[in-house]
Amino acid sequence: MDLPEQQAEQGAWAGRKRFVDVGDLDLAYVEVAGSEPSLLLVHGFTDTSRSFSLLAPHLSGHRLIMPDLRGHGASQAGEGCAVADFAEDMAGLIRRLRVERPVVVGHSLGAMVSIALAARHPELIGGLVVMAGTLKTDFLPDHPLVAGVAALRDPISPADPFYDWWHACGPGVPQAFLAGLAADASAMPAARWRAILEEIRRTDLTAAALAVRVRTLVIAGACDPLFGEAHQQALVEALAGSHLVFARDCGHNPHWEDPALVADAIAGTFQNALA
Repeated sequence: MDLPEQQAEQGAWAGRKRFVDVGDLDLAYVEVAGSEPSLLLVHGFTDTSRSFSLLAPHLSGHRLIMPDLRGHGASQAGEGCAVADFAEDMAGLIRRLRVERPVVVGHSLGAMVSIALAARHPELIGGLVVMAGTLKTDFLPDHPLVAGVAALRDPISPADPFYDWWHACGPGVPQAFLAGLAADASAMPAARWRAILEEIRRTDLTAAALAVRVRTLVIAGACDPLFGEAHQQALVEALAGSHLVFARDCGHNPHWEDPALVADAIAGTFQNALA
């Protein structure tokens, strides 16, 4: 796809969003029609449904549902911003859209949300993909993410140098896509960035992961600067029967850097369900 096409595709993303009432909250989502079972794609911290726009074409043929988490993108913020709040929103979304036991694919914060969802509502989930996730972070106050978020001031500029670190990835990722992500993230108030990050830092999903019984795939970037091999091994040990795939040469965002590999890993793990 050439640059004008990339820019057009990313520029049109917001216009594809629909809205659904989940309790007292309006959530935005993008849906791609296709066969069941569906895939529910849950993005990471400060991202939006746009995060999966590069992966979606590799999952063609299947119904895809890509929400904006509360407080992100076009979704309302609501009162709370804990992992449990996001998980309950996803449960409400599944029920409201009448999605029959989707495979839930979560990235980073979305991976944490997906683990909590699978533990809290096992009847709603048909499979689980934990990508660039963790059971609990080890972010000290001087960690680049914590320090970088603490330094942000409103209005956040999409050209803020922090994005060079936060959205760091391989050279093949389209610049139009990264610019869209930066614009989406910059629309969030700095106070919301800090509030959500503090909830992430205090979350421990060890007990929740031990309760998960659905088939699970763990995908990790071999060069992930946030959640390295120790985090991935802890996930595999806690998630019974899970399978780990390392995306070589990828960092924290394998679905941006190597979407074909991620799609193949999902199809290979859930081949019977997605056949």
